[in-house]
Amino acid sequence: MQIFEDRRALHQIPELDRDLPETMAYLKNALKDLKCQVFSPMPSALCAWFDFGAKDSIAFRSDADALPVVERTKAPYASQHPGRMHACGHDGHMAMLLELARRLDQKESLPHNVLLVFQPAEETTGGAKDLCATGIFRKYRIEAIFGIHLWPGLPEGVIASRANEMMSRSCEVKVDIYGKSAHIAKSQEGVDALAAGVEFYRKVMAMEGALPKKVFRLLKFGKFESGTVCNAVSDHTHIEGSLRAFQDDVFYTLRAGIVSVGKEIERSTGCNVCIYMNDGYPAVMNPVGLHERVRKAVGFFELDKPSMVTEDFSWYQRSLPGMFFFLGVGDTPALHSDDFNFNEEVLVKGADFMEGLAESFQ
Repeated sequence: MQIFEDRRALHQIPELDRDLPETMAYLKNALKDLKCQVFSPMPSALCAWFDFGAKDSIAFRSDADALPVVERTKAPYASQHPGRMHACGHDGHMAMLLELARRLDQKESLPHNVLLVFQPAEETTGGAKDLCATGIFRKYRIEAIFGIHLWPGLPEGVIASRANEMMSRSCEVKVDIYGKSAHIAKSQEGVDALAAGVEFYRKVMAMEGALPKKVFRLLKFGKFESGTVCNAVSDHTHIEGSLRAFQDDVFYTLRAGIVSVGKEIERSTGCNVCIYMNDGYPAVMNPVGLHERVRKAVGFFELDKPSMVTEDFSWYQRSLPGMFFFLGVGDTPALHSDDFNFNEEVLVKGADFMEGLAESFQ
């Protein structure tokens, strides 16, 4: 099937961030003979516009970038670009959208016009945000945008989503605590950065734990380094973790709480506390009204809880109504792993779902 050929061809030419010349060339060639307008609203992005004469439009999005991963699948169609791999399924996402394009090309009418969007930099700097800034969604009267992501752990071929919280907002948390070293026998002459780090960790985790259990959020630290030798007071502690939440008020309350704890530790220990937190992507939140409209048009499995993984599809949802879905690939290696692969038959299920949504969404 052509959808499998597309996936395998794209899998062999993974490219990073916004530098996608081979990927864009492949997509353009695949679309050039179809009855659609193909254009690039910004570098390393491609759109295909199917005009059915309707008053408004819907859009479907695929990400196009890969990851800096050395592939170890040993597949006959493995990456031909050393150190780069489609380890997050974006090759499959593009193949599904190309298949949808071929199916749209055969249709005489639809309730809406359709815009297909292939974007760069989902894995890095958020190409979705820049695409929104081009104004294409206003120009083409896009009423709603939809996206699908391959999802390990979900049964093969199952399309799943939920209303409201879908994928989390996140930010990195990096903390440096500076004290003063002294020999352990004269510890009173030092300022213990290790003890301050332990106290900082204890207090921020208590702060996060005080939120109601029904509030989806996460604050975890995976790195804690302090000191140099066993018989000297540590003069530096470095801690790294991740903060994730869905509602902006929860996210910013936790960020402010981390900063407040840092100031408290400075006052109580005499250490200097420096905290860095980036902004990250917003949360993917599926609007309740759009969720209900989609459910009336096509069936899908309802998830009971959201994912704490992030996705820049959230930037579309800040500009227009949007809904995100998972497409199950079963018991596969994790996304971003060097041996990630999947049964390509699920791509047909994804294309079927998008075609049904294009035909039935009202």
